[in-house]
Amino acid sequence: MDEGFEVIVRPGGERMIVVPEATFERLRDAAEMAEDVLAYDEAKRRLAAGEEEFVPSAMVDRILAGENLVRVWREHRGLTVSALAEMAGIAQPYLSQIETGKREGTLQTMKKIAGALRVKLDDLV
Repeated sequence: MDEGFEVIVRPGGERMIVVPEATFERLRDAAEMAEDVLAYDEAKRRLAAGEEEFVPSAMVDRILAGENLVRVWREHRGLTVSALAEMAGIAQPYLSQIETGKREGTLQTMKKIAGALRVKLDDLV
């Protein structure tokens, strides 16, 4: 690190350090890098713990194109409509209507579907 810093003591006794701009920029960059490393480590931990998962870009494309989120997640999990309906404890025709947009699922129903798909409710609404 550069020498050439200066200590200033304010009237109230607060000590302040003045450093060259290049030193400040290096310190700021190092702090940002440390934050990025921590965020990366946390993301790796969440993936390893099963709290997060990667999804294929094709799935993201479908979601961004406006496809029904329940259908996209169901197909990603490799489930049929009947299998998901059974797992969620709802009628298969009701699930089909939710997927086609003919009906909206109640909050309770969407929670059941989210649980069966192993996703957060926010991932479906």
